[in-house]
Amino acid sequence: MVSRSSSFLDLASENFMDFPQTPRNLPRVMTVRGIISDADGDGSNDEDSDVRSPMCREKKIIVANFLPIHAQKNLETSTWCFSFDEDSLLLQMKDGFSSETDVVYVGSLKIDVDASEQDEVAQKLLEGFNCVPVFLSHDLQKRFYHGFCKQYLWSLFHYMLPMCPDHSNRFDPLLWQAYVSANKIFADKVMEVINLEDDYVWVHDYHLMVLPTFLRKRFNRVKLGFFLHSPFPSSEIYRTLPVRDEILKSLLNADLIGFHTFDYARHFLSCCSRMLGLDYESKRGYIGLEYLGRTIYIKILPVGVHMGRLESALNLPSSSIKAKEIQEQFKGKKVILGVDDMDIFKGISLKLLAVEQLLQHHPELRGKIVMVQILNPARSTGKDIQEEKRETYATTRRINEVYGFPGYEPVILIDRPLPFYEKAAYYALADCCIVNAVRDGMNLIPYKYIVCRQRTPKMDEALGIASGSPHSSTLVISEFIGCSPSLSGAFRVNPWNIDHVADALNEALILSDSEKQLRHEKHYRYVSSHDVAYWARSFVQDLERACRGHYSKRCWGLGFGLHFRILALSPSFRKLSLDHILPAYRRTSRRAIFLDYDGTVVPQGSIVKSPSPEVISILKNLCNDPNNTVFIVSGRGKNSLSDWFAECTDLGIAAEHGYFIRWNSSSNWEASPLIDDFDWKRIAEPVMQQYTETTDGSYIEAKESALVWHHQDAGPDFGSCQAKELLDHLENVLANDPVVVKRVNTLLKLNLRE
Repeated sequence: MVSRSSSFLDLASENFMDFPQTPRNLPRVMTVRGIISDADGDGSNDEDSDVRSPMCREKKIIVANFLPIHAQKNLETSTWCFSFDEDSLLLQMKDGFSSETDVVYVGSLKIDVDASEQDEVAQKLLEGFNCVPVFLSHDLQKRFYHGFCKQYLWSLFHYMLPMCPDHSNRFDPLLWQAYVSANKIFADKVMEVINLEDDYVWVHDYHLMVLPTFLRKRFNRVKLGFFLHSPFPSSEIYRTLPVRDEILKSLLNADLIGFHTFDYARHFLSCCSRMLGLDYESKRGYIGLEYLGRTIYIKILPVGVHMGRLESALNLPSSSIKAKEIQEQFKGKKVILGVDDMDIFKGISLKLLAVEQLLQHHPELRGKIVMVQILNPARSTGKDIQEEKRETYATTRRINEVYGFPGYEPVILIDRPLPFYEKAAYYALADCCIVNAVRDGMNLIPYKYIVCRQRTPKMDEALGIASGSPHSSTLVISEFIGCSPSLSGAFRVNPWNIDHVADALNEALILSDSEKQLRHEKHYRYVSSHDVAYWARSFVQDLERACRGHYSKRCWGLGFGLHFRILALSPSFRKLSLDHILPAYRRTSRRAIFLDYDGTVVPQGSIVKSPSPEVISILKNLCNDPNNTVFIVSGRGKNSLSDWFAECTDLGIAAEHGYFIRWNSSSNWEASPLIDDFDWKRIAEPVMQQYTETTDGSYIEAKESALVWHHQDAGPDFGSCQAKELLDHLENVLANDPVVVKRVNTLLKLNLRE
């Protein structure tokens, strides 16, 4: 059945079913003429060569929703002015690449460009900035970015379920269609500039999560990485997404998937396990996910800040002037700093309530502390943003009215766009920084604060601080933000617990100078050594490693729409061809036919395990030919197989993986000449029964030569955990018995040792 999502892909693709074919010039392993077919197709898109052309420079294609470009149109002269956005992570990460690497950016502009000017703008951006703009119509941009991305996907990934239409937007198929259409347009732009054999593509964030499918469909061996900058929700939340399969399978079309924290990666892996039945394993520090013959690697590394950019801002004369103003303004007071986007997930109101609690419980702090809250412009629109803003202002007024007095306001709101040098000055002067978000992908505010608190000689001189004086900083951060695991010296808080946050603020303010210095030094060592260049370099190195095996396997495209995926098989694999098998069958005088049972004769996922009448009829016809020797080979017991194939009198059966063999219904069962001692069953079965009773969905399959514990119907995580524990337990109690315990996928098997 064709997936509904295929109709979305057809929006801009006339050759939707033209999958690239596997090349013909792979080594031929099977040489029996006429049985196994050669590789399919002519390989016009996938040449079997991973040798880089000496004339080509290495190129990295960075794909994100927005280009790292400021664009402005002079209305009087009708000319466009472009400049790089120095604060953009996409631009800063370039420092992590080799000087010989060409970096090309693909993304949209934050300003509409008239259709008549798009060619001219694209030419200027490509020639002057190595940028390839993606032009989306105003309506498509609104439905794609402000609709599906910000109003639906962003909320869901931050654990906000659309339970009520008044508080969040529910899934809208038209917005999803816009999301897919926009991703398709991005893919078209990437294909305009990519050298398929040599270039690496690095896709960023949740706006482009189905882009990997479009690129993989165009070229099976595209070298593709994806990094998610937002949280990846737990499987209970993610599974509420109506298009969960499409997005998950699209992400699996990448070679390397990056996350800021282990928690986000763990949630993603849990979704892969629960929804697709995939297992993952860690080898030598690398997490690999096996999917249809491909290995998708998982990268866990938080992004960093650009040290040079921050230090340059601190050295600006304007920063020194502003810092002196702040120093004079808050003389004799301790400054608590908050810098947040106006966003419902930043916990701004909760933070202010904690400050109110602090002033209420510690009257001695009134007049001695100031909370400076900088509000960055909101990135999205909606009534939830307006409600959050109203609550922030109302809480601020209440605190200032109750605990303030003439000449003193406990809370100062700065609700205007601040130049970076001004923010740097506040960072450098703040005694404590608090980031109280209820959910945030990474949040680099604490990192920026730490670097600015280190200051520079010029800043120290401007503030009258002696050269060589020790530096200090204190942080109060939410445990629900991505940077939390890397800042072990911070006070980690539950933002919902107002009392806890207030207590943490008090502890941070009364901390001894030596303790503040030690915590600062620890944090600064980490932040300065794990900057944005380190992050980019590490990701690219792992992406290159993940793509090394691209030409060691044969690839086929499978599936329709966003369910498209790649099947990768060994070069020795050859596809069975009916056109070759039938003539070979007819011209031979003796034939041996071996058939597996589960997954071959009977579908793997079938609840009915007995063979259908059609299968019985086919087997009887094969067995009636005196030139055929037909065997069913299965791990199932001899009694079940005997009953199921009673009508096939000339059929051979190898039961329990060959422990019992019968040539036809009139012959006796022959047992393998192994040790005939099954006393170990009396020891193992009670242990397995104990685990069965405590693991819902598991059961024991008793065979004459083996015991099998199945847990495929149990919860994936719990079943796997119980299987590992049972494996340990059985290996201990059966250490002196002639039996081996093996774990394969969703079963645990005990066999006699050969």
